[in-house]
Amino acid sequence: MAMPGFLSNLLRVLSEGRGADMRFLCHQLLSERGEASQTVLAEKIIKTYAAMNPAKRRGFFDMLSREFSPDEAAIRRAAAEYEKTPAAEKLVALTAAVEAPRQELFRRINTAPRGTETLVALRGDLYGITREDGEFAALDADLKHLMRSWFNRGFLRLERISWKTSAIILEKLIHYESVHEINGWPDLRRRLDADRRCFAFFHPALADEPIIFVEVALANGLTGNLEPLLDIQAPVLAPEKADTAIFYSINNCLRGLRGVAFGNFLIKQVVTELSAEFPNLKTYGTLSPLPRFSRALRDEANAEGFTRDRLSRLLADFAAQLTGTSRRRDSVDALFHLLEDPAAHREVLAAPLERLALAYLAKARDKGKLYDPVALFHLANGARLEQVHAFGNLRPYGIEASFSVTANYRYLPDELEENHERFVRDGQIRVSPHLFREHRKVAEAWQPERGQSSGRARR
Repeated sequence: MAMPGFLSNLLRVLSEGRGADMRFLCHQLLSERGEASQTVLAEKIIKTYAAMNPAKRRGFFDMLSREFSPDEAAIRRAAAEYEKTPAAEKLVALTAAVEAPRQELFRRINTAPRGTETLVALRGDLYGITREDGEFAALDADLKHLMRSWFNRGFLRLERISWKTSAIILEKLIHYESVHEINGWPDLRRRLDADRRCFAFFHPALADEPIIFVEVALANGLTGNLEPLLDIQAPVLAPEKADTAIFYSINNCLRGLRGVAFGNFLIKQVVTELSAEFPNLKTYGTLSPLPRFSRALRDEANAEGFTRDRLSRLLADFAAQLTGTSRRRDSVDALFHLLEDPAAHREVLAAPLERLALAYLAKARDKGKLYDPVALFHLANGARLEQVHAFGNLRPYGIEASFSVTANYRYLPDELEENHERFVRDGQIRVSPHLFREHRKVAEAWQPERGQSSGRARR
């Protein structure tokens, strides 16, 4: 069967030196109307992008930003027409003018084999650059907009990961685990034993590629101590004897999907799965890290965080013990001196660390948002802050990131919606009765600056 003339001509053009010219390929892809020619062009773009080095990819991003942005003159004309006659068809025209042509370009690339995979990787490459200098923020926003549509909950499937899961996926779990490193196959096998569960979301366009996964320990009661959960020699608890599910590690796997919400759907569906499998479970909570706690304590220049005056007030109840042990005259200086080796001063540091961690989780802000991303995630999902534990994670990375502190968040089904609404609308943080009195002390010592939200807590 003869190849159609237009497709034959396209292949000839590509073979004559234009095949690696991304400007030509992208403009040609947008101008083509035939599905066959679009597929050929999209596949060529995918192969060319894969072969680019970082410098060439940055140049490609620059070209997409300059040449495939919305036409400002067209936007002004469409806006004027809509203002003059606010009819539905005028709004449609305005919406079309506002959309960047690169969005349609990405849609067409997405129709080719490995298109979705390439665009996710492309945004991952772009993410690092945009995060550094914000140069390609508009391009990143367009990609994020499309990713949120292509990766919405309706397209995702939940799967339980077990020791019988394919080795390809199990290897990726080891690779993607970023909260608590998996040290080889024996470690992974213990995390998939009878008293453990692991669930992941998958997308049909990304074969054998977990999007996000959560690790769960079945236990008796919430704990603040990480070590028993990660000890590969720990005895296996009969699942029917457990009364608590502890979510101890949640991992977004693909950098190109940052900013696309999966975690809240994952936790809620996993709770449903576990409650059906184990009706004896009564408590659903987390054992969570405080990944930016040590950074926040040292960030005295942040007016929304731990200024030196705030630290002094928060440490007032512990000043005598801190200064006496460290032989420093100032309580803040004493604290940081003892934190050089926190495990050697557990008795002195435990209570101050827990108060400071509570202040960090409930009060400290960075550009108006909670300083801690894990707290922001769980509180926005309707959980309540249940407990704070000094020396819950004595592994080197736990000491470095959080001076060993861990936290529990608890998911109570009857409270989730109200907690979520109050947090999103008013910034109110739900804390457990156990923490309420200490939270009041923290609030009094924090004394927010003018115009800063107090982050009120409720019982």
